[in-house]
Order: sequence, then structure tokens, then C-alpha cells
Amino acid sequence: MERVDYLIVGAGFAGSVLAERLHSIGKKVLVIEKRDHIGGNSFDYHDEAEVLVHKYGPHYFRTEYEEVKSYLSRFTEWIPHEYIIKASIKERLYSFPINRNTLNQFFGLSLKNEEEAKEFLDSKKEKIADPKNAEEQVLALAGKEIYEAFFKNYTIKQWGIHPTDLDASITARIPIRTNTDERYFGTSFQAMPKEGYHKIFENMLKDIPLKLNTDFNQVKEKIGYKKLIYTGPIDAFFNYRFGKLPYRSLHFIFKTLDKEYFQDYSQVNYPNEHDYTRIVEIKHATHQKCPKTTIVEEYPKDEGEPFYPIPRKQNKELYKQYQKVAEKLKNTYFIGRLAQYKYINMDQTVKSALDLFEKLKDED
Repeated sequence: MERVDYLIVGAGFAGSVLAERLHSIGKKVLVIEKRDHIGGNSFDYHDEAEVLVHKYGPHYFRTEYEEVKSYLSRFTEWIPHEYIIKASIKERLYSFPINRNTLNQFFGLSLKNEEEAKEFLDSKKEKIADPKNAEEQVLALAGKEIYEAFFKNYTIKQWGIHPTDLDASITARIPIRTNTDERYFGTSFQAMPKEGYHKIFENMLKDIPLKLNTDFNQVKEKIGYKKLIYTGPIDAFFNYRFGKLPYRSLHFIFKTLDKEYFQDYSQVNYPNEHDYTRIVEIKHATHQKCPKTTIVEEYPKDEGEPFYPIPRKQNKELYKQYQKVAEKLKNTYFIGRLAQYKYINMDQTVKSALDLFEKLKDED
């Protein structure tokens, strides 16, 4: 039987960061990954046209954590890039998230400053003191017209559920601005890894034993380990004892075109038209220079790889049942979006992994 100090299930950000950190202090680590590649959903690769594409949807890195930026900078150089995203409404492109430019264009106004924009939004807002769901959240911040045009149908497509049945946090994540900041994120550090995400993971894991195409359930009795770090779906770990946690998945259609660019932005959202939610042309973010381009259409669906935990009250309650059982296990740690059934950004995942490492380091 193979024996290690730490068996780490999953080679995404959570598992790879912990593997690298524990290996650096002399721990014997083994990483297993059910897919045929490292990097989790952040995996990118060069397609047949030599375009660097993101296999599981666009991953725009940003962070306010200096600790995270400093740590990842050991494994990559960065290309600064501030993400500009547009929403297509009746074949016209609007700034998104909503800002003063959006309001002027959409309503045919000439709001000159933040005060005027705030007054206008106040006239549109519905008086909802404590939004209970994703619909009420937007109505309380921007009113019915903005909700109907930009949010309602996109949310239904994305989640397969009406916004009234989704947690307010879904739409609360997207700001409504009164200034003219067109960036999708207001984060101070926004960048892309110079050689792609895959290179980060290669550099992290280069000296660490790794087994791809390896399912935890098939090998857990064959590996002796003192501690287990699990980054997969928590319900699968417990063989769906309390039922399956619902996730939203995505289907991607990649199209390579014989032109340098297809659209003017890395991402254009389609709230109302088409079955897909967005078209992504990641070349704008990677700044790659090549004669061809590859675009990706995203189609949300129920079945498939688990991407997004669905934020509904009943799902949170179901997760809590698994969490209670997980907390009773000794020397077993659940971390990451799937293991914690929580929508977590890349930098938040890295921060959580670094924090867990400090705890494990002190325990040993």
C-alpha cells in the first residue's frame, strides 16, 4: 500500500495550492485528479488554431488579497487586463454592469454626474427594504425596466429557475453604478497569467506525485494517508446519503474563425436573445496575437460537470446536513466550491487554501 502524509483529491486551485505548500515543508503528498488534466475549471490550452482558450468558460483573475497575488506570482508573470463586458439588448451593446453610460443610452438621457444618476435610479427603484430574492434585489436597486431588460431572462437562462426562487445574492453580486466605470470588476488587481493558467499549475505541481484519471472511490482503500484534503463534491464523498446537491452546468460550443477578432470585447452577454447566455472571445483578455480567433458560446444546463451551486434555501439546508457529518471526521478537510457548496472566486479559493495550510502547519 502506498503511504503518504496527505492525500489531496482534486488538482484545481484548492488542491494544488495545498499540495505545493505542504510539499514545501517536507510533507509527503499525493494528488489525485479524476480528469485527464490539472487546473480544475481554470484549465486552458492551445486549440488547433493555436488560440489559447479556456475549456470551462472564462476565468478573469482579480484580487484584493496581496497575499494571494504575491503567492501566485511565484508561478506566473501577469498581463494586466481590466475586463470590459457588454450586454446585447435588441442588437445594441450596453455597458454592463449598469452604470451612468448604460442609463443614458438605455433611457435616452444625458445624466451628467453621480448625483443626477442617483436621483434617476431613486425614481425607478421599487420600495423593497429587505429584498428576499434575486428579482427583488434588482427591483430595489434599479427598477423594473432594468430588471426586465438586463437581468430577468439572463437569470432564467443561467439558472433554469425564476429569479423569485433564487437567493438575492445572485444579483447582489453585480453592482449598479452611478459613475461611468465600465469595468466588470472594481478590483484593484486584475490580470491574466502570461502563459496561461495551465502553466501556473504545472509550476506548482512539478515536483509533486500526481495521478490523473483517478477517481477517489476507486483508490481510497489502496492508499494509506494520515490526512485527507477533499475538493470534490461533498455529496459524492458521502455517497449522496441525504440526496444530491443541485448544480447548474454548462455546455460550450467552440468556433474557430479565420479572422483576427470576432467581437470588440472579451465577453458579450445575451440576456434575451438566443439559447446561449454569452459569447466569449478570450483573446481580448490574454492579448494573444494570432491570425485566427476562437469564440465560445455558453449554454447552461442541468446535467453535466457541476459548475455553479444553486443558491436556494432548501439547497443550503441540504448542504448543512453534509457539513455536520463532515465536521465529525478526523483529519479530513473539505475545501473549494464543490466541497463547500459555495460560489467562490479563484482568489478566494487560493486564500482559503493558504489559510488552511497555516492551520495544518501548526497542527503537525
